[in-house]
Amino acid sequence: MPPLIGVFDSGVGGLSVLRALCLRMPQAHFVYLADSAHAPYGERSDDYVLDRSSRITRYLLQHEGCQGVVVACNTATAVAVQQLRSEWPSISVVGVEPGVKPAVATSRNHRIGVMATTATLRHPRFQHLIQSYAASAMVIAQPCPGLALAIEQGDLHSPELQSLLDQFCGQLRDKQADTVVLGCTHYAFVYEQIAQRLGPEVRLIDTAEAVARQAARLWSTETTSLTSAKTLHRPASNLKLQTSGPIEPLEHIAHHWLNLRLSVQHVNI
Repeated sequence: MPPLIGVFDSGVGGLSVLRALCLRMPQAHFVYLADSAHAPYGERSDDYVLDRSSRITRYLLQHEGCQGVVVACNTATAVAVQQLRSEWPSISVVGVEPGVKPAVATSRNHRIGVMATTATLRHPRFQHLIQSYAASAMVIAQPCPGLALAIEQGDLHSPELQSLLDQFCGQLRDKQADTVVLGCTHYAFVYEQIAQRLGPEVRLIDTAEAVARQAARLWSTETTSLTSAKTLHRPASNLKLQTSGPIEPLEHIAHHWLNLRLSVQHVNI
């Protein structure tokens, strides 16, 4: 039987990870849950994120029958992944973290920018990443308050979103980072806008594909790699989309960003 994997994020950002998972694991079944009623996690307290992550993981495992969980949210990974692994020691839980290690390997001038939520950047887990992999580099932590929420609205060309991108990318450009890590799964959906603002000499690092490779090692015997694909074509029988918030935004974003024409189910958790 193909594995059934639960994937969750505070909202729509984890769809960027879901895309990589579906492309890497074509036979697997997925339940994606956007906790949009409580988004964004990056502007919540640690206790709040811990509680939501535990509730959602319990739901995915006990109600949906998932065999494993992907935490497709940098903030939830930083705050909650260790607790989730302690609560369910027999279940594999895969998280997503800023790609500091590959950024260090890529950088030419040893100046690395990390775009992320304030919660991700303040957490000791992020500091541990820097100590472990970036001792030889200058890491420019760029908090991006409001950016995930603006992306969550679904209008990638809104004046508010453009202003935030101008501000945060301008600060990184001024500090001459030649490699920039996307430390929030939402940011993948404005990848090209970020790249345009930073310029062609700056390389962007996104870890969605690395997460998918790890998931494939744990749960799949048959994998493929179609990382250049922008949209998905998945039968409704092996992919379920759920949200704790309004249905229409997730349906709209999944359709227009990933070509997923699926009905979204509302869940109370």
